[in-house]
Amino acid sequence: MKYQIIVDSCSDLDENYLDGTGIGFKIVPLTINVGGKEYVDVKGVDIDEMLSSLKTKVKSSSACPSPEAFLKEFPNAEHTFVVTITKKLSGCYNSAIVAKNEYKDKEHVHVIDSKAVSGTEILIVDKLVELIKADTQFDDIVKEIEKFRDNCTLLFSLQKFDNLVNNGRMSKIAGLIASTISLKPICKAVDGEIKMIKKIIGTKQLFPKMALMIKEILNGDAERKIIISHCHGENEANELKEQIEKHCENKNIIIIPMKALTSYYALEKGVIVCF
Repeated sequence: MKYQIIVDSCSDLDENYLDGTGIGFKIVPLTINVGGKEYVDVKGVDIDEMLSSLKTKVKSSSACPSPEAFLKEFPNAEHTFVVTITKKLSGCYNSAIVAKNEYKDKEHVHVIDSKAVSGTEILIVDKLVELIKADTQFDDIVKEIEKFRDNCTLLFSLQKFDNLVNNGRMSKIAGLIASTISLKPICKAVDGEIKMIKKIIGTKQLFPKMALMIKEILNGDAERKIIISHCHGENEANELKEQIEKHCENKNIIIIPMKALTSYYALEKGVIVCF
């Protein structure tokens, strides 16, 4: 096989995502530990049980894959692209880099820090597929995909910020502000870090305001694909989709459920939008 794409499970993708493309595809899972029980982020993991256990306030944490988990996949193709969760929230990127440096043909492996999670990883995968199908040379793909990544945007709104704060992914002060009942913050991934960029009073204006922000960022780019991921928040995701369709010209809007790791941090009703 000439090309393969490896992602971590923060991509919220299924193993069959690239079926029929002729491009190899592999998902390397992260692991969540809740009260001493491990949840490996693979198909069939009991996300409902994990979320229910988190409500008991037991100690919890997440763990990235080992370098070996990536390294063992590299020989399956001539060229490999690895797409990971932002390195500022997880050690996944560094683990993949260690694997690359240990590989005998490391010049044929490129690791991409998505600087985000979920839908941004999907957008990067889609762009890689586009470039590969266009017979773009490996070195040129490396240059193009980094530019593409830097032009992606991730916004999100959560009902709870507990695990982001408890695991050091968000400051306690920002978490306290975000947890104020009357405020509904809109957050953004800025160079891989979480930044609170707007505080909305009340829930009714949350998604209309977010849609207007998306419109401003898109600046008339009606062709941009938009991915909304949610944790048990299908109604919220659909509401955001309706608001985007109302304010923007973009029609390619996809809604997907979060997998275990993204759900662990977003918690119930959490919504992420990437474009």
